[in-house]
Amino acid sequence: MSSTTKLAKKVVVTRQVYAKGLDLLRSKVDEVYVYDEDKGMPEDELKEAVKGAHGIVCMLSDKIHKGIIEAAGDTLQCISTYSAGFDHIDLEECKKRNIVVGNTPGVLTNATADLTVSLVLDTARLIPQAIHAAKSGEWGTWKPMWLCGTELAGKTCGIIGMGRIGYAVARRLHAFDVEEILYFGRSQRPEAEEKIGARKVDLDEMFRTADIIVATCALTPETTNIFNAEAFKKMKNSAIIVNSARGGCVDQDALVEALTTGEIQGAGLDVTTPEPLPTDHPLFQLDNCIITPHIGSASVECRTVMSVLAVENVIAGMTGEKMPTQVHF
Repeated sequence: MSSTTKLAKKVVVTRQVYAKGLDLLRSKVDEVYVYDEDKGMPEDELKEAVKGAHGIVCMLSDKIHKGIIEAAGDTLQCISTYSAGFDHIDLEECKKRNIVVGNTPGVLTNATADLTVSLVLDTARLIPQAIHAAKSGEWGTWKPMWLCGTELAGKTCGIIGMGRIGYAVARRLHAFDVEEILYFGRSQRPEAEEKIGARKVDLDEMFRTADIIVATCALTPETTNIFNAEAFKKMKNSAIIVNSARGGCVDQDALVEALTTGEIQGAGLDVTTPEPLPTDHPLFQLDNCIITPHIGSASVECRTVMSVLAVENVIAGMTGEKMPTQVHF
């Protein structure tokens, strides 16, 4: 394909994304449909829009199940998700139909690691409570023991899932002079061990000894509800957990109980089940639980790069080339 010839293809983009990606797509593809409302695309509209499509650029919030794939028909060649995760796509159905799938891993590492460490700091240093106190008029004369959180220096930190994001989080925490970094995962990470002294342990040791435990893992049968009632019972009463992985990693009912009874000190969550979490959920009523609305990758830099990579994936998928970041299944 020359630089001026467009592909005689149709691509459906399920949400407005940064212009750099959309401009690239429109310069390469003849027909581009973009859902122009800043909310999830209703399923009936998505089924209608994908009819005859050759490619779909979807979001993590879109459930690309068998019904959506069938609605697209035999023209569908590829699906590119604007996310690192791809458990919202029916890979079995894609495999049956020889549909290639791409995601956007790697590019969100720094943004997600920054947000994860922010949650650690906000939870440890009681930042939301302090902001509320300043705004509400509670801030009065100085008190020696008012709003005293805990420092990171000298603490033992555990990372569940020492992949790209986990290692980025560990490097950032290391800079705060933590005592030790423990990690749990399927494989050894020699680089983390050599550069920051990380030590691979089993979950039991991590839960018993870590002051701060961060989940940055993929959601698998092994990691589903990895933070459960039994885990909380093993933890220190001063322990803080942070989850920037998937909501399914936490048994939220057990977390409410652990935070309410003082079994653990605090929690910071960027992901929940469901999303969005209903505003009347008990976790929102707890001062020692911080919840952000899944903003791990929400930096302008990151989301712009994601838009370009998602588009590059879908273009490659429609031209029979290997996607830059193809999912292998």
